[in-house]
Amino acid sequence: MSEDLTGRRLGHYKIDAVLGRGGMSVMYRATDTRLGRKVALKVMGEHITGDAEFRERFVDEARNTSAIDHANIVPLYDFGEVDGMLYIAMRLVDGSDLASKIKDGPISAQRTLELLGQVAEALDMLHERNLVHLDLKPANVLVTSRESSSEHVYLADFGLTRRGATGHRTSSGDFLGSPTYAAPEHLRGEPVDGRTDLYALACMLFACLTGRPPFQGQVQEVIQGHLHGEPPKVTSLVVLPADIDDVLRRGMAKKADQRYSTCKGLITAAKAALSPVAGEGAGRRRTEAVPPGPPSGAVPVQQQPQQAYPPPPPVQQQPYPGPQQYQQQMPQTLPPPAGDPVRLRPPMPVGSSSFATKSGGSAKWVVPVLVVVALGVLVVLFVLMANSFGSGGGSTEPTSSRTSTYNSNNLPSEVPTIGD
Repeated sequence: MSEDLTGRRLGHYKIDAVLGRGGMSVMYRATDTRLGRKVALKVMGEHITGDAEFRERFVDEARNTSAIDHANIVPLYDFGEVDGMLYIAMRLVDGSDLASKIKDGPISAQRTLELLGQVAEALDMLHERNLVHLDLKPANVLVTSRESSSEHVYLADFGLTRRGATGHRTSSGDFLGSPTYAAPEHLRGEPVDGRTDLYALACMLFACLTGRPPFQGQVQEVIQGHLHGEPPKVTSLVVLPADIDDVLRRGMAKKADQRYSTCKGLITAAKAALSPVAGEGAGRRRTEAVPPGPPSGAVPVQQQPQQAYPPPPPVQQQPYPGPQQYQQQMPQTLPPPAGDPVRLRPPMPVGSSSFATKSGGSAKWVVPVLVVVALGVLVVLFVLMANSFGSGGGSTEPTSSRTSTYNSNNLPSEVPTIGD
């Protein structure tokens, strides 16, 4: 690996810091001293710059790539060689790569489709120009939110080659690059084309949905997985529709002619498969794996059918009570019906008579007592008047026969008269 060039100058570029390292190159943050702008400077490793075939291919492909103008491809500003070191200067994107966004786990299906859909657009445009990216992986997909209201993707760090070439290898035939997302034909040193990038895009789709690449382990284990192994089903790792397994199986087919014809075709099929969960969050990881089978020689226990519980007895409906029953069942005091005004009697002033009330136990006997007293007073007055009339004439004769006899129970019917 090349030494760290931080703080040094490479031509008219002042190298400020390391952005990342790959199998073939180191990416630096640098300043173009002529134009005064920040750039991403990719410097090829010393172990490949000495390969004459690679150097020739590098110059040819860098010229072709610098002419590409696409919204999802990082613009190339410059390329060249200084002190035996090959470099490419490109736009510095203010954001992060896709690898950092999935390192802690999967992202949502909708976000996956939006990001990789932009990658597919860029790849298909390259393939139409007979170019193959050949180093597609999450670390080479830059994501920024500073240029639009939504996340914008830039495809960067090309390991470009022409369609029909055999990919990046040294003169001795050693494979260059990371095999984590490499297609079988690329690993075998066979001719490559756009379907080689499509295989890598399918591996990235797997990684975004699950949070891990399809094959893991040591380098040789990963290579053998791509060459001969079947990728694990996505639905065995996260909860997603089963149709996505068929999409990825075709996208990662060992033979190129069994894959989708375009990268956009792969994303379109993935959208259809994930449409039931496109608006949801990231697929929930399966913490409970598929239950293991019984140990060798063991007899599986048949699950007993669930016992059916008897239905509850029917509720007996009580007849609606009649008016008399209802009156007997009514409580002594009922709250006023909703909506009726509630009349509240103001408190009685201190010292007021209890007879001012319209009802109450103390006022019920007042009226009969007053009637009896009034009748008694009338009877006494009548008797007194009769006596006074009898003694006023000086005669001791009995009362005239026309005078009616006093009845204590009835009032007099005639007024007594005094004789001549």
